[in-house]
Amino acid sequence: MLAALLALALAAPLAGKTVAIDPGHNGGNYLHPREIDRVVDAGTLRKACDTTGTETAEGYTEAAYNLDVALRLRAVLRAEGARVVMTRTTNTGWGPCITERAAIGNRAHADAAISIHADGGPSGGRGFHVIYAPSIPGLTDDIYAPSKRLALDVRDAFHAGTGMPYATYLGDRGLDVRSDLGGLNLSNVPKVFIETGNMRNSTDAGLLESPAFREREARALARGVTAFLTGAAR
Repeated sequence: MLAALLALALAAPLAGKTVAIDPGHNGGNYLHPREIDRVVDAGTLRKACDTTGTETAEGYTEAAYNLDVALRLRAVLRAEGARVVMTRTTNTGWGPCITERAAIGNRAHADAAISIHADGGPSGGRGFHVIYAPSIPGLTDDIYAPSKRLALDVRDAFHAGTGMPYATYLGDRGLDVRSDLGGLNLSNVPKVFIETGNMRNSTDAGLLESPAFREREARALARGVTAFLTGAAR
């Protein structure tokens, strides 16, 4: 019996766990300026419901990229036994607003949540960074510690699994702390954002445009989430 239970745990290490995946932006946002420009309460400030995101010089949009990586990540996590909830599963609509993106993870009582993005940084800057919120009284003070652990696990796994360097133009060794992101401020579950690379940099863009690289990214992100949820040592 013990051997059978051990085999099950190894085959499905995330059985009983729920992960929320948030592919940033949406492919139809540009067609709905009134809806996405609506100002909402992001916890520490009021800001737009959503934005259109960035794109590479070749026209590969961040919204399409985010969803592709998110769906690949969902497949890997499901194979490991996790229940996965998504904030969107298509790239033809608009939103949801940042407030609803956080609420989806909260309603699911997710054990971890991750928002997937690509940056539109300076063209000379390379690399990725993982964002978590500071300890904000009444907002993130109760999830600050686990969110930071999640950020570290995701950073380490992504760096090791993809070879993408830490961002050269912001953050500190692949980490950044921000209090202006509603998707983090309004989360009641451990959550991070990852800017997986800089779409305005030609080297990063070439990687992000590659389906094979996006699969590597998804598997690396899954390893980070799994390490956090199983308490594996970094």
